[in-house]
Amino acid sequence: MAAAAIFSSLRRRRSPSLEAFLAPVDLSDVALVQTLAIVATELVSRFSEKSFFFQRRNSRSLIRKLEVCLVFLEFLKETDANLPHTALLCLKELYLLLYRSKILLDYCSESSKLWLLLQNHSISGHFNDLNLELLTFFDVFPIEEVELGADVREQVELLQKQLRRTRLFVDERDEVLRTCFLSFLDEFENGRLPNPREMREFFVDKLKIWNAKSCRAEIEFLEEQIVNHEGDIEPTVAVLNGFVAFTRYSRFFLFGFEEDDVDSGTSNQKKLKKNLITQEIAETFLTIPRDFCCPISLDLMKDPVTISTGQTYDRSSITRWMEEGHNTCPKTGQMLIHTRLAPNRALRNLIVQWCIAHGVPYDPPDGMDASAESYAIASPTRAALEANRATALILIQQLSIGSQDAKTIAAREIRLLAKTGKENRAFIAEAGAIPHLQKLLASPNAVAQENSVTAMLNLSIYDKNKSLIMSEVGCLRAITEVLRFGHSTEARENAAATLFSLSAVHDYKKRIAEEGGAVEALAGLLRDGTPRGKKDAVTALFNLSTHTDNCVQMIEAGAVTALVGALGNEGVAEEAAGALALIVRQPVGAEAVAKEERAVAGLIAMMRCGTPRGKENAVAALLELCRSGGAATTEQVFKAPALAGLLQTLLFTGTKRARRKAASLARVFQRCEHVTMHYGGLGVGYAYASNSASSRETSFASEVSVPISISVPVV
Repeated sequence: MAAAAIFSSLRRRRSPSLEAFLAPVDLSDVALVQTLAIVATELVSRFSEKSFFFQRRNSRSLIRKLEVCLVFLEFLKETDANLPHTALLCLKELYLLLYRSKILLDYCSESSKLWLLLQNHSISGHFNDLNLELLTFFDVFPIEEVELGADVREQVELLQKQLRRTRLFVDERDEVLRTCFLSFLDEFENGRLPNPREMREFFVDKLKIWNAKSCRAEIEFLEEQIVNHEGDIEPTVAVLNGFVAFTRYSRFFLFGFEEDDVDSGTSNQKKLKKNLITQEIAETFLTIPRDFCCPISLDLMKDPVTISTGQTYDRSSITRWMEEGHNTCPKTGQMLIHTRLAPNRALRNLIVQWCIAHGVPYDPPDGMDASAESYAIASPTRAALEANRATALILIQQLSIGSQDAKTIAAREIRLLAKTGKENRAFIAEAGAIPHLQKLLASPNAVAQENSVTAMLNLSIYDKNKSLIMSEVGCLRAITEVLRFGHSTEARENAAATLFSLSAVHDYKKRIAEEGGAVEALAGLLRDGTPRGKKDAVTALFNLSTHTDNCVQMIEAGAVTALVGALGNEGVAEEAAGALALIVRQPVGAEAVAKEERAVAGLIAMMRCGTPRGKENAVAALLELCRSGGAATTEQVFKAPALAGLLQTLLFTGTKRARRKAASLARVFQRCEHVTMHYGGLGVGYAYASNSASSRETSFASEVSVPISISVPVV
C-alpha cells in the first residue's frame, strides 16, 4: 500500500499522460524497440546530472543499470532481425518498468526533503522492487535467440550478476536523520520543547533548509500529502500533522518573521485566498440536516433532549423557554405533563458522527461526555498540539511587539493555525490573541486587516471563543467597521461571516443588531455583494431575525427591503424567505413586509420555482404575514394570482412541513370573509373533516391536526 501511495502521489503532482502507465500494445517490434530506446535515452540524459539529496546511492545505481538497458536497446534497434514473440512480451513489460523508474527518480529529485526522510524505508523498498523486476526481465528475455554483440552480451551478463547480488539498501545517513526527525516529535509528545541547537543543526546544517521560504515549501508539501493521500500512507495523517506542526514551529523559531511577498499580493497571498470559502468557513455554511437543528434556535443541537410531548430540543434552548414561564411545547403548543428533560443519546451520536464526517467542530457542553468513540479517534496527537501551542505563543508575541510586516505574517499564520481543530482555536484565544487581532482590524494594510478578520472568524467557530470576542471591549465595533469600510471585498465578507458565527449565540443577537451600522452593512452586502458576500450577509441576517427584539432595527436598517430583493436570487432566496417568515410573525414586521411591493409576488414565485425548503419557507412567510398583518394584508395575499393552484400543488408535492403550512394557510383563507368573493367564482372549495378552531401555532414549524381536502385547478 505504501509503495502504491508513492507512485499515486507523484502522478497527482505531475499528471503524466496515460501512455506512461500502459504498454504500447499496437506497436510493431521495430517501433516498440525504437520507442523504448527513446524513453531510456531520455531517462539517462535527464537524471545522469541530477542531484539527489536523499536516496543518492539507490538513484545512481538505478541510473547505471538503465544505461546498460539503453546499450541493449540501441543494439536491438540497429539490428533488422525479427524478434521472437516472447521477446516482444518482455519488451512491453520493460516499457512499464522504465516509466516506473522515471516516476521514482522524479519523486526522489522533486519531493520535499522532510517527506523523503519520512518515506525513507518505503522508497528504498521501491528501488529494490525495480531491481528485482529488471533482473526478471533479463532472466526471461530470450537472449540466446537474439544475436547480441560480444560487448553488449558481456555488459548484460555483468548486470545480471549485479542484480542477483543486490539487496535492499537503506542509507544509514538518511536513517539517522529520519530518527532525529522522529525524536523531535517525541519531545513534543512528552511535553518538552526540542533543543534549539539540535533543531538548527538538523534543519540548517544537515538538511540545508536555510531560510523561511524553503521551510514554508516543506510545510506546504507535507500538507499536500495529507490532503492527497487521505490516510493511505505511513506515517498516518495524525502523525503527519505533528510533523507539520513541528516544522511550522521551527520555521518561526529558527528563521523569525522575514518573509517575501508580505504586501505584494503575489502567489502566496493568492494561494491563501484560493478556495477560502471551502477551506476555512465551509463548515460554517454547511447545510445542517433539519433533524439536527433545534426548533427554537435553529442551530445545530449540542445536547439534544426530549420533553414530555416527544419533541426534541437543544437543552439550553428548551431550558430558557421553560425559565421564561412557558408550560407548553414550543413546536406543538401542547401542555407539558412534566418538565423533565430526557437526553436523546441516539440523536446526539448521529450528530457527532455527522460533524466528524463533514469536518464540523462539535464542542459538547461542559461536563458532558465528549461523546462517541469515533470523536476521540479524530483528535490530534499531543505532539501536534504542543508544537502548535508553542508556535501560537511565538506568533502572539509578534502580534504584540513585532514590526508591521511581522504582525501581518503572524496574523496570517494564526488564521491558518485556527482553520482546523477546536484545540488550536482554544489555546490561541487563551494565549491572548484576540486583543492583538482586534487592533490589527484597523490596520491601513489591506493584507493585515484581511488576515486578522479571517483569524477572528476562524477563532469564533469555537463556541467558548465567542464569549471572549464579545467581551473584549471594542471588538464587536472593530469587526463591524471592517464590514462597513474594509479595504478588500474578502475582508468585508469575512467580517459578515464572523457576525454570523457570533450570532449563533442567542444572547449576542440583540447586541449585534444594536451595533451601529451592522445591520445596514449586512443589508448592503446582501444587495450589492459578490455571490459569496450575499451568502455571508443573508445567513447573518437570518440568525439576527430569530431574536424577536431585533425586528424594529432590521426594518429601520433596510434589512427587510434587502431580504425581499433577495427572493429573486437563487443563491440566497431560501434563507431570505426564512428570515422574512420570522420577521412577519410580529405585527410591525408584517406591516413592513406588506409595504414592499415585490414581497408577496416574490414569495409566490418561490412557491412555484424554489427549492423544496425554499417553498416551505415561502408558504410559512405568507402564512405568518396573514396572521400578523390583519385583514388588509390577508386580502393582499389572498388576491395574489395563482396562489390557490400553488397551494394545492404544495399540499401534494411539498415537504411534510410545507404541506402543514399550506393547509394552515388554506384554513386562514376559509375563515376570511372574502373567500366566496375571490375564490368562489374559480370553483375553489375547501372541505374540512373538522372545522374546529385551533390555537395559533407557537412556531412556524408547528403541527396542523385538521385534515384538509382542496380542489383547485392548477394555474
